[in-house]
Amino acid sequence: MKLVIISDIHGNHEALRALPEEYDELWVLGDLVNYGPQPREVVADIMDKASLVVQGNHDHAVAYDDDSRWSPRYRPIAEATRRYTSSVLSEAQKAYLRRLPQQAQAERDGLLFHLTHAMPSDPLYGRYPTDTGGWDSALDGLQADVLLVGHTHVPMLRKVRDRIVLNPGSLGQPRTGTSLASYAVCQNGHFELKSFRYPVEATVAKLRELALPRPVERELVAILETGSA
Repeated sequence: MKLVIISDIHGNHEALRALPEEYDELWVLGDLVNYGPQPREVVADIMDKASLVVQGNHDHAVAYDDDSRWSPRYRPIAEATRRYTSSVLSEAQKAYLRRLPQQAQAERDGLLFHLTHAMPSDPLYGRYPTDTGGWDSALDGLQADVLLVGHTHVPMLRKVRDRIVLNPGSLGQPRTGTSLASYAVCQNGHFELKSFRYPVEATVAKLRELALPRPVERELVAILETGSA
């Protein structure tokens, strides 16, 4: 079975529809919406195509009309686009975001996967450990072979004792110093991080049509074009 794992699409439908990989199942680790110009199209596609989806902090913010504990750096762009996102999603799409679980488990090909947006101890807002000892503590008691996480927009694949921890990075708003969209593939117990080019200029053009405050637009365009964190 071939699993394609994506996260942090953030309303970037151009990146989502350019995903170059065929798959048996598509799994999504949250943050379908916010920041990007086409949240309605993204949610519609994910509702139609994804087998497993967990809720991210931006999904929660839009679904429940809260500020999702954004950092001062990202608060202006997150709040401005949250209002826009809320205005264009249908009530059925908002209800879908509310129904998404914050954590999920699934077994495929003899491996037990645990899916969450941030960390098992804090699914929406958790911060990653900075060393191996921290990861050992974070995974203590977790009944899974593989932990799948998102949230940071930075790809990661590491082994912690006998477990795999994988972050596919961000499909729709990379923050790796490049505009390449990233995702992960799991097939026959093998894990691989991948990236690809998509038409960033098309997303930027749609973003400019939203009439967002100029500082917000500039920041969002800069992140898309340069992958700045």
